Amino acid sequence: MHNSPDRLPIQYPTPEPQRMKRQHTPRYYAHRVRESLTTRVSKLFCTIFLGLLLILGMIAFILWLSLRPHRPRFHIHAFTVPGLNQETGFENAQITFNATARNANHDIGIYYDSMDGSAYYKDQRIGSISGLLPPFYQGPKNTTIVAGSFTGATLTVNSQRWMEFINDRSRGTVVFRLEFSATIRFRIQSWDSKRHRMHANCDVDVGQDGLILPVSKDRRCPVYFT
Repeated sequence: MHNSPDRLPIQYPTPEPQRMKRQHTPRYYAHRVRESLTTRVSKLFCTIFLGLLLILGMIAFILWLSLRPHRPRFHIHAFTVPGLNQETGFENAQITFNATARNANHDIGIYYDSMDGSAYYKDQRIGSISGLLPPFYQGPKNTTIVAGSFTGATLTVNSQRWMEFINDRSRGTVVFRLEFSATIRFRIQSWDSKRHRMHANCDVDVGQDGLILPVSKDRRCPVYFT
């Protein structure tokens, strides 16, 4: 039978040869199992290691928070300039004060190796006391009274300075600054820190009667280290 010239020849796709399925040996499967176990063990160790690092980091952070020493807290409670209403008061000039130093730490003590006191008026020092308190140890959650008096050799007030006091008094308020300077060490368990130079500045407003005004009474004094 002859094909008609009007008909197109029909081509049938040649079937692809069947691939031979690879047969794996028992040795191959044993190798795959070992690789899988190694990967799982590695992941397990990494997870445990990272978990331990996280736990140790949290413990270190908590210890740092609990053992971090807080600065002493100073408050001014009384400040008196007797004779402030007298023009000749400078002849027997005297400044008395009463303050407190508190250790607010729970488990940390503070050694005060030395403490000095100074009085300022318009940023000019007018009084100074060296060795305001003898060296002492202040236990945790403990408060120490710091009281003293500037007079005689520890107070340098002449007639001109006293008249400046009087002029401020006539306007209602005389402003002084009381500064405490101390060398301290923190006691943490059985370990002592290095020495720190601490300063506490107490701004004090004094009224016409020479007594501390209510706005300044029991005021907390800023503390800083140098």
